[in-house]
Amino acid sequence: MADIALQATAITKYFHDPVTMPVLKNITMEVMKGEFISIVGKSGCGKSTLLYVLSTMDRDYEGTLDINGVRATGQSLNDLARMRNSSIGFVFQFHYLLPDFSCLKNVMIPGLRLGKFPYKEIEARAYEKLKMFGVEDQALKKANKLSGGQQQRVAIARALINDPTIIMGDEPTGNLDSKNTSIVFDLFQKLTKELGQTIITVTHDEDFAQRSDRIIEMADGEIKSHGK
Repeated sequence: MADIALQATAITKYFHDPVTMPVLKNITMEVMKGEFISIVGKSGCGKSTLLYVLSTMDRDYEGTLDINGVRATGQSLNDLARMRNSSIGFVFQFHYLLPDFSCLKNVMIPGLRLGKFPYKEIEARAYEKLKMFGVEDQALKKANKLSGGQQQRVAIARALINDPTIIMGDEPTGNLDSKNTSIVFDLFQKLTKELGQTIITVTHDEDFAQRSDRIIEMADGEIKSHGK
């Protein structure tokens, strides 16, 4: 158990509008620490819904979810928020940066919200994350002045500010060209290989998925293959 970053057991979820129907069906899976996995499947198969359950942002499900050996299922909204802020970094298809804030301030926001470190230390940590991704020279620019690839790198830096053990991505390269997709993949691989962080992504990009450590294939709300 010590090497398991995330364990989902018998996760089942229903949508109720306009009629009740299962969207996730008895999902059981394990993700090991330092593993880079891609969840793939056709649109509507439930992969993004599963990611939101795994990230604790969706609490309306049956079954159990454990993150770093701690039971997330059944925790209060406040406790789950603390767990997310400290243990999970999330990267979306769209960067969701605050356009009128500097890149540095955007990266700092989750750290300020967690309140674990003083302001100056959070600022220094944010700058180091930007430097890690080669955008430190953009630190004081407003986010809306950057290219799409730069914005997504800033978004990844933001996801890392609290040193989460798990990074989750919902189509993190969906809006990027092939060059920037490759840059983001290399960054993710560096995080797993050099820093031992766990990455779980949902993607339609077959090349991206094939380069990850393991592919989980979904269809009709079920896992059809857990990969090697």
